[in-house]
Amino acid sequence: MAATERNGWVEEYPGAITVCDRTGIILELNKVAAKSFHAIGGRKLIGSNLMDCHPEPARSKLKRMMRNRQTNVYIVKKGRTRKIILQTPWYKKNRYSGFVEISLPITGKIPSIVRNP
Repeated sequence: MAATERNGWVEEYPGAITVCDRTGIILELNKVAAKSFHAIGGRKLIGSNLMDCHPEPARSKLKRMMRNRQTNVYIVKKGRTRKIILQTPWYKKNRYSGFVEISLPITGKIPSIVRNP
């Protein structure tokens, strides 16, 4: 199976997926991310530094997260639209390789489920 077939789910995923390397260079944008960032270049952003897309203080926070390899999760609201944002390091062969951001629209309420061990 070709790599594009194995990773085809990424392109069709209903949320935005952005992948950068350890220095912040954008490596991948799926279809939703490219559409989301259309006004600032869409897929033409691949190869550019994502730090250039973030104003302060977000830029400094992102640099700190990448340096410390910290995961960041939050909910953002714009008008009536809510999204959960997950920013987390990714690894290849146990070597830190950069960051992934997944932005997924939220519909309805998010249940909190407590599971007993």
